[in-house]
Amino acid sequence: MARTHNKKQDKQSPADKDEDDSCRLDKWLWAARFFKTRSLAADAVDGGKVRIDGDRAKNAREMKPGMRVSIKNKDMQIEVEVLALSNVRRGAPEAALLYRETEESLRIRQQAQESGADHFAERDRGVGRPTKRQMRDIQRFTGRD
Repeated sequence: MARTHNKKQDKQSPADKDEDDSCRLDKWLWAARFFKTRSLAADAVDGGKVRIDGDRAKNAREMKPGMRVSIKNKDMQIEVEVLALSNVRRGAPEAALLYRETEESLRIRQQAQESGADHFAERDRGVGRPTKRQMRDIQRFTGRD
């Protein structure tokens, strides 16, 4: 008796494909939770904000464990080593298992936090230009309604 071959069984479901041998850079950045959406990750890569082993990369670059990825954006500058690949975005504890931050990156971020360099553009509320409410009060007080 001849056995029929079912092609549907050969295809992997998306759930089975979460830890493949290959993964695109933009998808890995999204799955590792460095960016909220995949398109933001792709824009960062296109803008030169993401480097692999010191070189600019493209979105379709195949990721491999052991690569060093440097990520710069307005909130952070971080360098990580890829430990695992994933094409699926999971919870933060699972995403943290995909990479390990380098010692140098940890040290630089710690120094920036201690020196307050990451808070240079912040100001207290009400300092600087008047708010809309303050402007209305000023106009009412000066009689320029």
